Amino acid sequence: MKTILIYIFAWLGMVIIAVANGIVREKLYGQSMSELAAHQLSTLIAIILLGIYIFVLTLVFPIQSARQAFTISGIWITMTVIFEFVFGHFVAGHSWTTLFTDYNIFKRRVWVLVLIWTFIAPYVFYRLRL
Repeated sequence: MKTILIYIFAWLGMVIIAVANGIVREKLYGQSMSELAAHQLSTLIAIILLGIYIFVLTLVFPIQSARQAFTISGIWITMTVIFEFVFGHFVAGHSWTTLFTDYNIFKRRVWVLVLIWTFIAPYVFYRLRL
């Protein structure tokens, strides 16, 4: 249970990484490319940065089982989606339509890949450690 609590608090670091990534996109390269290309590049950067962060977390706070890895993943995904929609709508002022658009892979919106990676990464790094 202690490890799960550590990973719940560690999720805040993921939020910081994601928000910083979004700010960098908006202030730097997002102005020199299409919005879609900036979204896709930002998604790739998020996957890399979150991968590094999660890898380091699993070194410092080893995950003990596959079940624990997927428990952490489920908690992280739930917290992330809730945060995205609550923060995105009520703080950032995005419409519900805009928020759901980032999940539309048919419009080449690839944000869902970050969620998939966030879900499988704890298990991947747990297995690599064995």
